[in-house]
Amino acid sequence: MTVTWEWRGAIRNDEINQLHAEGFNHGLSGDDWTDLLSRLSLGCVAVATEEARKAGCEWLHVDLDDHLKSFYFDVCGFSPTNAGLIQLRGL
Repeated sequence: MTVTWEWRGAIRNDEINQLHAEGFNHGLSGDDWTDLLSRLSLGCVAVATEEARKAGCEWLHVDLDDHLKSFYFDVCGFSPTNAGLIQLRGL
């Protein structure tokens, strides 16, 4: 299998729903990922910083699990910050 990277490339909802279900260990949903990602996502962190800067964004935020702190803080250059979270729907 060949993997290619494409900035904000075309995706299908069923592909993203499958990926999200596997990545976050929950059942398949009917979320409209094509709409959400086209409006809200700048892509993966490997290129998001550069593209966010080009787009004129002031801040770039990432949610992460504790075991990923070293990657995001040491490798990608994010700074730790306090934040809050309320779960609005069950998994």
